[in-house]
Amino acid sequence: MLIHPQFDPIAFSVGPLSVRWYGLMYLTAFVLFMTLGRVHARRRPELGWNAQQLDDLLLYGMLGVVLGGRLGEVLFFQPAYYLSHPAEILAIWKGGMSFHGGFLGVLVAMWLYGRRSGKGFWQVTDFIAPLVPTGLAAGRLGNFINGELWGRPVETDMPWAMVYPWVDALPRHPSQLYQVAGEGLLLFAILWVYSARPRPLKAVSAMFLIGYGVLRFAAEFFRTPDPGIFGTLSLGLSTAQWLCVPMIAVGIGLLAANRANQANQAH
Repeated sequence: MLIHPQFDPIAFSVGPLSVRWYGLMYLTAFVLFMTLGRVHARRRPELGWNAQQLDDLLLYGMLGVVLGGRLGEVLFFQPAYYLSHPAEILAIWKGGMSFHGGFLGVLVAMWLYGRRSGKGFWQVTDFIAPLVPTGLAAGRLGNFINGELWGRPVETDMPWAMVYPWVDALPRHPSQLYQVAGEGLLLFAILWVYSARPRPLKAVSAMFLIGYGVLRFAAEFFRTPDPGIFGTLSLGLSTAQWLCVPMIAVGIGLLAANRANQANQAH
């Protein structure tokens, strides 16, 4: 049984300025996005992306992630708390970013970018889909360092179970690390390989929706559920799990539509 290291949330300080690990994880996510984006553009030159477009895309994506992620946390998961502590809404350095809110924010940002750049929405989302999971991994690592979003208690002996002393003395799943491995590294590997050669429009986006939805849905069985605006819903599933269901359904629908179009063209 392990004990959470209880990291100091401040990575380092320069005079009065303190830099937090959570912020560094977001910086890492954006750097990985740009680095992998350049590699992806070089290996798929027919997609027509250049360095300036990637810079613009990152700016739109950053705004979508931060604004959408925070609003999602406020509206979907902790509205009562933030209604009572409105000043805390701006304190993003303390953590508290909803993936599903950030996802919706990025979709809006990509639609706006597509209109400005003349690229189609699905062209944009197909390009960025393989670049996102490493950023998700960095964010989950930030959750682990912050000591938030801990796992459910472990019912049997498990050598990697972890005690979070500020919560209780129970050994728990280190679910943040499960998510680093699953919706972060594993999903990246799947999408990076899948997007290495030409695919029908919307296919890479669909694989992201299905892959993330399934992996996040599974991870929620090991993670202490967020309260959410709906609490624990029917079938004992969490708010986050139910939010994954439409993602999976849309992804499957996109792949099915692509297959139907290919069948029609063959005829």
